[in-house]
Amino acid sequence: MRQIIVIGGGLAGLVASILLSRKGFQIKLFERKKYPFHRVCGEYISNEVRPFLKENGLFPDIATADISKFQLTSVNGKTAHMPLDLGGFGVSRYALDHFLAGEALDSGVDIIHEKVTDLSFQKDDFEIRTDKGEYEAGIVMGAFGKRSVLDKSLDRGFIKKRSPYVGVKYHIKYDQHEPSTVALHNFKGGYCGINKVENGVYNLCYLGERKNLKYSGSIEKLEENVLAQNPFLEKIFSTATFLFDKPEVINEISFETKAPVENHILMCGDAAGMITPLCGNGMAIAIHSGKIAAEIVIKHASKGALNRVAMEKEYAHRWNVMFKNRLRTGRQIQKLFGAPWLSNTAVAICNNLKPMANYLMSKTHGQVF
Repeated sequence: MRQIIVIGGGLAGLVASILLSRKGFQIKLFERKKYPFHRVCGEYISNEVRPFLKENGLFPDIATADISKFQLTSVNGKTAHMPLDLGGFGVSRYALDHFLAGEALDSGVDIIHEKVTDLSFQKDDFEIRTDKGEYEAGIVMGAFGKRSVLDKSLDRGFIKKRSPYVGVKYHIKYDQHEPSTVALHNFKGGYCGINKVENGVYNLCYLGERKNLKYSGSIEKLEENVLAQNPFLEKIFSTATFLFDKPEVINEISFETKAPVENHILMCGDAAGMITPLCGNGMAIAIHSGKIAAEIVIKHASKGALNRVAMEKEYAHRWNVMFKNRLRTGRQIQKLFGAPWLSNTAVAICNNLKPMANYLMSKTHGQVF
């Protein structure tokens, strides 16, 4: 069997690596940071992934937070509440990624903490260059997240467009939020989510426009001048206990269309396409795409010569069937957020047109697998 390299040790990369290693493949997983560490992420996972994680021994052995209700507020504080038909659970990336990394090591995955700086494909093989050395592989999976230096070196289309968004995450202690509820609070130019994770901690994560950050001059001033216009956010930022010394921040988050296969690399998770955070389905999509990528490789590379064309075609097809429409729907729904009258419209839909709201929500989520 050929050497497989997975670039990126987030959910998609870890899941794919574990499944492939358990089938006898030699896996090198490149992740420049050492676990555990925090990532900008809403840290809510749809229950569609729970059976898969349980059946494969990948559900974390910590007390995750069960979430069954949804709250939406407009910029001026109008409120809607809805049950979540499928529901989900909250768990930090700090804990979940660390747990999965341990499972990967136990499964025989070689985790290498080096930064991949470039790669090329020649004569049916890959050459990978890191800040410390060079490697070769027959198959490469790209699970390097929302935005990477590799996107630029691969000349991917979306990287040429400036994105207007910045993402910010905190962990907080806050006793004024119902533990089984995930909430989305609108503010001018964005929205902020809050939900419980493990150990009595809450994730507070928001997506905002970079122009508002630039105008405000700092993240702290952005929160004081823009986010706090929503009374729910004003209360959180003025009374919660913030647990990080400084927030986790990521710039230029892009929701542009990406290709699931680029330069013969099988893209997984956010590297293949990012769903808007308001949908609450990014972590589930990452896990599911890692599973699909592993299944396709197992099918095409376990025996005999690799038919790369067939492998890439099948992966792209399955990815598009499973996720493409979800991402498109998420981009359309996001247009209802971040402005006073539009966010009031979204709240009105949730309050008065619940069948429509449930339908839109279902279009951004998948079936239990």
